[in-house]
Amino acid sequence: TGMLQHAIFTIPNRAEGYTTDDNARALIFTVLLEQLGRDQFGNTELPNPDWPFRYLAFLEHAFHPEKKRFRNFLGYDHHWKEDQGSEDSHGRALWALGTLLARSENQGSRGAAGRLLEFSLPAALEFSSPRAWAYTLLGIQEYLNSYPGDRDAQKVRSVLSLRLLEMYESIRSPDWKWFENVLAYGNARLPQAMLLVGSACSDDRMVSAGLEALDWLSKTQRCETNRHFVPIGSQGFYHQGGAKARFDQQPIEAAGAVSACLQAYRVTGDSRWRTEAWSAFNWFLGDNDLQLPLYDSVTGGCRDGLHPERANQNQGAESTLSFLMALLEMRSLQQSERPEK
Repeated sequence: TGMLQHAIFTIPNRAEGYTTDDNARALIFTVLLEQLGRDQFGNTELPNPDWPFRYLAFLEHAFHPEKKRFRNFLGYDHHWKEDQGSEDSHGRALWALGTLLARSENQGSRGAAGRLLEFSLPAALEFSSPRAWAYTLLGIQEYLNSYPGDRDAQKVRSVLSLRLLEMYESIRSPDWKWFENVLAYGNARLPQAMLLVGSACSDDRMVSAGLEALDWLSKTQRCETNRHFVPIGSQGFYHQGGAKARFDQQPIEAAGAVSACLQAYRVTGDSRWRTEAWSAFNWFLGDNDLQLPLYDSVTGGCRDGLHPERANQNQGAESTLSFLMALLEMRSLQQSERPEK
C-alpha cells in the first residue's frame, strides 16, 4: 500500500495508518536514491525496485478527482479519513511529482506523474499556507528544470514565489528576519524555496531575501555556548517577542536545514553554508543538546526527536525519511566535490 506513518519503537504502528505526507517524502527519497546510484555507480537498481511505483501509486490513489485535492490520512483498513487533506500535504505531493519528473528515467512513472501534476497543480494557487507554497515551489522548480517551457507551471511559480517574498518583506524587521511572526515547523524550506526559484530566475531580490532569512534562522537555531545545531522545539515554537521552545526537537527541522544550507552553498559558493549543513546533519549523530544520536545504526531508522531528558525511541516514517534524505544530500555533496581521477 505504502509507507506506514508511525512506529512503536521499531515496530510499524498499523493503528495510525498511512499519510500522503510520508509517501510523498518516500517517493522523493527513492527517486533521489536511484539517481545517486546511477550517477555514482552507473547502477539504477534500488534495493527494492518497486518502491517508487508503490509511493507514486499511493499519490495517485490519494488524489480526489472531483475536489482536485489530495487526501492525506488513509487507515490501515484502506478507508480514507477525509475527502481533502491539508494544504501542506498537497504541496508535498506536488514536490514529489516534480522531483520524479525531473530525475526519474522510467517513462511509465513520468507519464503517470505528469498527468497527476497537471490535474493537481492549479489548486496550489488557492493555498494560504506559506509552507504549502514552498513545497509546491520546490516541486515546480524541479519540474521546470526538465520542462522549462510549461507556461502554466511558470505562472504558478511566479505567483507563489512573489507571495512568499512579499510576506517576508512585510513581516521582516531588523531583529526578526522571517516570513511570519512565529518560527514553527518546516522552517528552512521557506528560504530554500526562495533561493531555488530566485537563482533559477536570476532574481537578486529573491535570492537576497532567502539568504538573509536563512542566515537569521541559522543563527537563531544555534546553541549559545557550544554552537551546535538546536532546532526550534515543537512544544511552543518561537513567537516574536517570546521565548524559544527548546524541546521537543524534530528531525524534520534538521533535514530542512541541511537542504537549505546546501542550496545556499550552491548559490553563493560560500563554504560557510557547507559548514552549516554539516552542523545540522551532525545533530542526527549526537552533536545536540543531549549528546545522543537520533540515527539508529542497528535498524537504519531515526528516533522521533529529542525530549528534555531523552530521545523519543519511536522510529516513524517522517523521522527516518528526514535522516535518510539528509544523508543522501550529504553523500551527493561529497560526490560532487570528489576530485576527478
